[in-house]
Amino acid sequence: MAYLRLGIPDMALGRFQDFLWGLIAPLRNRGGERLLLDEALQTLMGSRGEVSTAVAAREVLDSYNEAPAEDKLAFFRNLEQNFNADFETVRAAWRAYEHDPSSTNLSKLSRDAEPRRFALLRRLHQTPNSTHDLVAMRADLLRLVKLHPELEALDEDFEQVLSSWFSRDFLMLREIDWSTSAAILERIIRYEAVHEIRDWEDLRSRIEPENRCCYAFFHPSLTDEPLIFVEVALTNEIPGGIGEILNSEPTAAPANGDFTTAVFYSISNCQPGLKRISFGNFLIKQVVQELQAAHPSIETFVTLSPVPGFGKWLEREEEESDEVLYALKSEFEEKVRDPASAGKHGELLRKLAFNFLLRKRKGNFPVDSVARFHLGNGASLYRVNADANLSDNGWRQSRGVMVNYLYDQKRIEANHEQYSNDGRILFSDRLKPLQIKN
Repeated sequence: MAYLRLGIPDMALGRFQDFLWGLIAPLRNRGGERLLLDEALQTLMGSRGEVSTAVAAREVLDSYNEAPAEDKLAFFRNLEQNFNADFETVRAAWRAYEHDPSSTNLSKLSRDAEPRRFALLRRLHQTPNSTHDLVAMRADLLRLVKLHPELEALDEDFEQVLSSWFSRDFLMLREIDWSTSAAILERIIRYEAVHEIRDWEDLRSRIEPENRCCYAFFHPSLTDEPLIFVEVALTNEIPGGIGEILNSEPTAAPANGDFTTAVFYSISNCQPGLKRISFGNFLIKQVVQELQAAHPSIETFVTLSPVPGFGKWLEREEEESDEVLYALKSEFEEKVRDPASAGKHGELLRKLAFNFLLRKRKGNFPVDSVARFHLGNGASLYRVNADANLSDNGWRQSRGVMVNYLYDQKRIEANHEQYSNDGRILFSDRLKPLQIKN
C-alpha cells in the first residue's frame, strides 16, 4: 500500500520511542497500587529528566484510564482550577510590558500568561503511545463539557495543543484498497458515518472496482487508526441519488477514454477526540490532486452530500418571519408524511431544502454543518436533489434530500475568499428559481 506523504517527520522518531519505551517499562509501577491521579500529576510536574518524565507521564495516563467517571471529572476540574497561569507572575509581566512594550517583554508576557496545563499536556506527550491516550482523554472531556460548561476553556486548550500535533505536515494520505490491512478495513466499516457499510462484501464493492476508491489521512503516532476518510465514485455524470452509486454495478473505464467526474459521496471523521480539528479541507484537495494524476480526463469534482439539519428544522414548531416560507413548511407538514409521499412533492422539498441551506446563523455562515464545510472549502451549491436517499437515516436527517456541491478548480480560491470574508453562499443559476426572495 503506497503512502502519499505530506511532509512526514523523520520516522526515526518511532524507533526512538521504542527505545524510550524499553527504558521506562521496567520503571513503571507494577504490582503495587496505582497512584492517585493528583499524586501522579504532582510527580509528573516535578520530574526533570527525560526518562523520569516519560515514566511519570505514563503513570498519569494509566491512572486516568483506570479511574472511574467521577475521578475523571475531578481530574478535569483540577486542571481547570489549579493549572492556570500564576496571577502575580502575569501581572508583573504585564507591568513590565506596559512600561517597556518591547518584543522581549511581549514574548515574556506571552510565556507567563500560558496556563500550566499546556506544559502538563506537553509532558504527558513525552511518553510512548501517549497520542492515542490524549485523544481519548479529550473525547471524555467533550462529553463532560456538555454537562459542565465551566470546562470549556480547558477544552479550548486541549484543542489548541492537539491542533499543533495534528497539523498538515504530520498527515499521511493512504489509498484504502482490498490489500489494506484487516485492522484498518474493520475501522473503515465501523467509522463510516454517512452510509452504513453492512458487511465485508459491501465494503469490497466500495473500494475494489475500477470506478470506486477511498482515501484516508493517518498520523504517524496512531498506528492503523484513520483520522478521516472519503469515499469516491468515478462516473461520467453527476448523480442525483445515492442509489446510483451504492446500488450500481462496477463500471470499467469507457472505451473512448477515462471517467470525467469524481463524486465525493461520503466523508467520515473517525476520532471524536479530534473534534473541530479540521482535516477535511486538506483531504479533499489532496485527493483531487491524486485523482487528476491518475485520471487526467476527470474535469468535474462534485459531492453527493446530506443536509443533516433539514429534518429537525422542518419539525421545529416556530413562526417563520417569511410568510412564503412559513406557508411552504405548512404545506410540507400536511402533504409529506413518509418517504413514500416524498417523490410526489419533489419540487416542494427542493425549494424548502435550498432555502434552508441559505439560512445563516451568528457569524454570518450557514446553519447547516455540511454546507459550512464545503462552502468554506471553496465549493458552490450546484444542485438540490429530492428523493435521493430514502434510507431510515437519510429520511430522518434530510427527508431524502441530497445536495451536489461543485468544486470548480478555477473558482475554489475565489469562492473561499467570498465565503470567508462576506459569508456569501455561491450557487448555480439553475437554483435561482427555488430561491424565496425577501
